[in-house]
Formats: sequence, C-alpha cells, structure tokens
Amino acid sequence: MARHHEGLDTTTEDIMAGKASIVFAHGLWADGSCFSKLIPALQAEGHEVSASQHGLDSLAGDVACVTRSIEHVPGPVVLVGHSYGGTLITKAGTHDRVGALVYIAALAPDEGETSQEQLDRFPQTPVFDHIDVADGRIWLLESGIGDFCGDLPPAEQKLVLATGAVPVPDLFAQQVPGTAWRTKPSWYIVANNDRTVPPDLERSSAERIGAKTYAVDSSHVPMLSHPDLVLDVIRDAAKTLET
Repeated sequence: MARHHEGLDTTTEDIMAGKASIVFAHGLWADGSCFSKLIPALQAEGHEVSASQHGLDSLAGDVACVTRSIEHVPGPVVLVGHSYGGTLITKAGTHDRVGALVYIAALAPDEGETSQEQLDRFPQTPVFDHIDVADGRIWLLESGIGDFCGDLPPAEQKLVLATGAVPVPDLFAQQVPGTAWRTKPSWYIVANNDRTVPPDLERSSAERIGAKTYAVDSSHVPMLSHPDLVLDVIRDAAKTLET
C-alpha cells in the first residue's frame, strides 16, 4: 500500500513521483550509519530511504527488521545489503515490493546454505584473528579495525568501531528460508582488498547469482571509502524500476 506524504510542495512530489525507494541492511560491527555517505545524495534525488537498524540478535529477527523497513516505504524497492546484510536481503528480498538487489562485499547464501557454510568454502580472512567472544557477543577488537576498514582515515575508523553492533556467536549458523536472487535482478560490488569477507567469495557469489558486477580497490567498506561508485551502482539498479 502506497503511503501519502503530507506537507510536500508540488515540486517535491513531482521529483518523488516514479522514484524507487532504497532500503539498506547493514552487516556485523556496523549499523545504519555505515550508509551515511549515500543517504543524503539519494534523498536529494527524490528517493525515499530507510536503513534497517537490526540488532544482530537472530537471523529471523534481523530479517523481520529489514522487512519492516521494506513495508514502511513505497514500492518499488531497491534492497541494498553490505556484508552479512547480503544474507538479509537474500531472505527479505523475496517480498513482492522488492524489485532489485544490490550486494556490497556481501554474503549471498543459497537456499538451505547458511552464512557460515558459504564462508567456510574460502580461507579465513585476517579480521577474524582480532575478535573477542564475551558477554554473549562477538566483538571486533581495536587491533582488527584496519582489516575491516583500513582505507578510511583514522578518525573514521574509530567512528566505525564505536558505532558497530555486535552479533551473537551463532548468528551465521542460523537459517531462515528465502533466496531472492533466484528471481530478482542483482548488482554486486566486489571489494578487491577486502580482509573481512574474502574477495574470492565475493566474485564467486556475484557469478553464482548472475549479478551485474563492479570491482573496486577497497577495504570491506566501499560505501564509506568509495561512495560515488556505490551510489552509481544503486542508481543503475533504481533506474530499472522507475517509470
């Protein structure tokens, strides 16, 4: 059901007419602010934007949170997932309002395959030497932030570390049904210098899902280190849904 926007002048309504909405899904050790370099530009271009703020408490709960964001905005929706957020858009993206999927250095498990099973097919990356399991969560240590987002300025790295949500230990072993990339057009951004999700996994995922693929010499967070490229990919996906 489309939502009505009260108080908008005619010019703004005209700009928004026919525009796809954008819903973001973050990964581990992140929150919705990891898309802060993308959201203002997309809003200025007339897109309605929502960033899911899920708590990494359970896969089912995180998918439900992304689904709420999908249902909060008008369709059609471009669903954008970073890292573990790729698992979330793979599951939540079966929603009939979703028309396109954008994966950013992301997981994209097949039906019946967990996030961990997808990761296990590739050598472990350096970031996992810098984690601590405490208080029922997996914490990224300060010593590992360079492996997560080492191409950001030091102040931005500290901000990423301070704002990141922390997952329950068995999150990647959990399963819910849904494989949206089997029926929805997909775009994929491969981070060539990723030390968190293996770049070989990213390339393999992009090929398996038949995605329109872009590669960038980036750490695990191209939306922060190369936002212009990521914006162009999202715009490309959105164009296919707009009237």
